[in-house]
This record gives sequence, C-alpha cells and structure tokens, in this order.
Amino acid sequence: MACAGFTCSKNSLCALNLLYVMVSLLLIGFAAWGKWFGLVSSFQVVGGVIGVGVFLFLVAVVGLVGALKHHQVLLFFYMIILFMVFVVQFSVSCACLAINNDQQHHLLEVGWNNSQTTQGDVEKNLNCCGFTSVNYNETCPAICFSGQSCTTCADMIQQYAGEVLRIVGGIGLFFSFSEILGVWLTYRYRNQKDPRANPSAFL
Repeated sequence: MACAGFTCSKNSLCALNLLYVMVSLLLIGFAAWGKWFGLVSSFQVVGGVIGVGVFLFLVAVVGLVGALKHHQVLLFFYMIILFMVFVVQFSVSCACLAINNDQQHHLLEVGWNNSQTTQGDVEKNLNCCGFTSVNYNETCPAICFSGQSCTTCADMIQQYAGEVLRIVGGIGLFFSFSEILGVWLTYRYRNQKDPRANPSAFL
C-alpha cells in the first residue's frame, strides 16, 4: 500500500492542513477585499465569510500541530471536528447540486427580503431594481433607475444562480472528500508508532 509509513502519513496530513490554511487565508482575504473596495457592503455577509475562514484556519492549525507533534488528544479532536464539518459540507453541497428552479427562486426571495444592504449591493452591481417588480416611486441605486428602464433583479439573478450553485456545490463536494481523506489519514496516523520513540512507550 502506498504511503503506509509513519513519515509519509505525517507529511500527507501536514500537506493537507497547509492546503486548508491557504484556503482559509484566501477566504479571509477575499472577504476583506470585497468590503474594502465596496463590492459587498453587508457586514453580515463579510462577517460570515471571515468567520468561516477563521474557523477553518483554527481547525487546520490544530491538525498541523497535532500532526507535527503526534499529539493524540489534538489529533482526536481534529478528527471529530473534521468529520462533523464533512457531514455538514457534504449535505449542503448535495443540496446545492439538487435544487430546482422553483426552490432557487424561493430561497433568493427569502434572502432578498432579509437584508436591505444586500438588496442595494445587488441592484447597484447588476443594474436592476426590485425583486419581482420595479417600483419607480421608491429609490434604487441602479444606473438604469434614472432612465426608468430597469429590469427586475429576480430575472438577472436567476441567470447566474444555477451556475453559481453548481460551482459552489462542486467545490464543496471536492473539499468534503478531502475532509474525509483527512479523517482517514488522522485515524491511521494516530495508531502508528513513531519509529524514533521508545519501542515500549504506550501510544
């Protein structure tokens, strides 16, 4: 079997956690970049993405330290947390890939009604007004509003929603399988004896 040794398992686990560290830093960086350049003004959205990035970073650091020191307790908690993240992420990814157009429309409408700042961001960036109807008696940050030639945002969002959900679902599915690989590697690595340690030491 390939990668059956202690050192190979350790290096594989370290490499996987370094990948998670890079992904977490990218998430935090992109969220901060979007907020800095005004692409997203909703603090809830930015805070949510940064929160996910920080959580992933902390889990990866726990896994990295546990792998480097062959620390049984850290590796155990890392394995449990990673498995729970796998279950949640796998479920969400499958839901993203299986959702139909009516369900997409309903979820988008719920999200639209829950955040005024997100509404403004969407209207400004997609140059549309309102979700299912345009009311020219209200205000709208879109450029088309002054010429009264706006389309509804539901039509604009629906064009991209299916593709975005497929991409998000596919990326989530890929990372969920990398997480179950991490659980398997951690389980195997915990039960391997360090060849440099005392042969009579208890694992």
